[in-house]
Amino acid sequence: MCGRYALHADPEVVARHFGLASIPAFSPRYNICPGTDILAVRAGGARLLRWGRIANARAETIGEKPMFAGAFRRFRCLVPASGFYEWKSAGGRKQPYYLRPADAPLFGLAGIVLLWRGERSVSLITTAPNELMRPIHERMPVIVAPEDYPAWLAPGEDASGLLRSYPAGRMVAHAVGPRVNRPEHDDAALIESVTAPTG
Repeated sequence: MCGRYALHADPEVVARHFGLASIPAFSPRYNICPGTDILAVRAGGARLLRWGRIANARAETIGEKPMFAGAFRRFRCLVPASGFYEWKSAGGRKQPYYLRPADAPLFGLAGIVLLWRGERSVSLITTAPNELMRPIHERMPVIVAPEDYPAWLAPGEDASGLLRSYPAGRMVAHAVGPRVNRPEHDDAALIESVTAPTG
């Protein structure tokens, strides 16, 4: 699953990366959790939406499950992220890792916008891990390459071919400290590299 990510790029960088004239104001965040408002980019622009009732949807079944299928066809979005976290289980412990782009300022995480009891919320889509992620976790978020943003955001377009693992060579990973485990911690020190314990 994808349960935490960070967005600390300058808003102008975010707007430029996603080809937007303007975006809602936001502050740098280093520990974004489900249940909070996040920036979501759609074909008509960007807005703040709740990261939702259902945090993740599986790429393998998103086109078949009634809960997700309609949103996948018509209400896809991109969630700007400077990087995301995942936890590796080893020796009875869980070591957090931070994964960020190697060749761009931001990831565009693939999401869908769901409507539940009159409230819109975002679910991020996950898929099988690439070579970089596989030693860390069995799932990773679907990351849309910048060149594929227009196809992903076009309502009604068949985007099933974009539900794939992001190339490992376009990502970098490093271990981070355990403070990220607590949602109340939200500062730049969370993404600093540490030496992962061995054994």
